[in-house]
Amino acid sequence: MKSLKYFASFAIVTLILSAGAFAKDDHSGSFTLSETVHVGSTELGPGRYKAQWTGTANDVKIEILRDGKTVATTQGVIKNLGQPSPYDAVTTKTLQDNSKALDEIEFNNKSDALVLGGE
Repeated sequence: MKSLKYFASFAIVTLILSAGAFAKDDHSGSFTLSETVHVGSTELGPGRYKAQWTGTANDVKIEILRDGKTVATTQGVIKNLGQPSPYDAVTTKTLQDNSKALDEIEFNNKSDALVLGGE
């Protein structure tokens, strides 16, 4: 009887902890840059990055991280793609000085994309 009580307690704690993990929204995703781009006034070289964002769909603060350190921040919006992206993808735009600016980030298996809005 005592072991049944411990098992029930363990099951309840496990259920509570796993429910919290499923309820958490994942407001981050990784992406790769194959060329140098700008985010605001910051130049990002080729490599692997992580984007983290907070805020509402029409007003998000976006942090770009490399090796766990924030390298750029900007504002943006979340765009609904209608279906999950089949892969990570970035869209750039050409600026007047012919440099590239990061414009949009899509994440593998996510149906939302980040549209960067400058500073």
